[in-house]
Amino acid sequence: MSIYVRYFDNEYMSSGLDDLFDFLESIPDITLNDQMVDEVRAYVTGSDNYPKRVKVRTRNYFILIKTAAESLEEFKAYKIQENAALRDNRNMQRDQRVGELQLQREGWYFGSLNFKRVMMTAEGKSKYVDAAFSAYVKARSGQHCYNRIVEYLQSRPDIDARSQFPSQKGQNFKFEYMGEQLSQTQQ
Repeated sequence: MSIYVRYFDNEYMSSGLDDLFDFLESIPDITLNDQMVDEVRAYVTGSDNYPKRVKVRTRNYFILIKTAAESLEEFKAYKIQENAALRDNRNMQRDQRVGELQLQREGWYFGSLNFKRVMMTAEGKSKYVDAAFSAYVKARSGQHCYNRIVEYLQSRPDIDARSQFPSQKGQNFKFEYMGEQLSQTQQ
């Protein structure tokens, strides 16, 4: 197990505690004290695998990360691959969501969304309040279902025009295709 350490532009891959403390002492801004040494030692020898921030002074920290990488180049290459994989996964999920929204199926949809509704306080000021709305909607697609719900809410006189509606691609809008006809229990 190696330890990646970074303090602003200074970064290093350490294979042991002595090596790590030598690197930290070589940075003029860092003055190691007993508390800092104990904190670093506890992290390196402990079972925690999350990154650790160690305070140097107010709003200045160095970061420690446990890694299986043997060199700084290997660590950076792994991070680049990991970030690319996360980005690809997000793009794939977004593309899948867009495909689901645009899939043309005429019939009934159950759509629900959470939005920010503008409400007036007792003092006459306005504030945003989380609000939920759901309905059965006759539509051609998930996108059409979303549009019909938002149009309905915007046309209601009790919904302020400053209310904010979520993106149809986000997690605050959900829809389900119910079929061409609604059953008696759904009506």
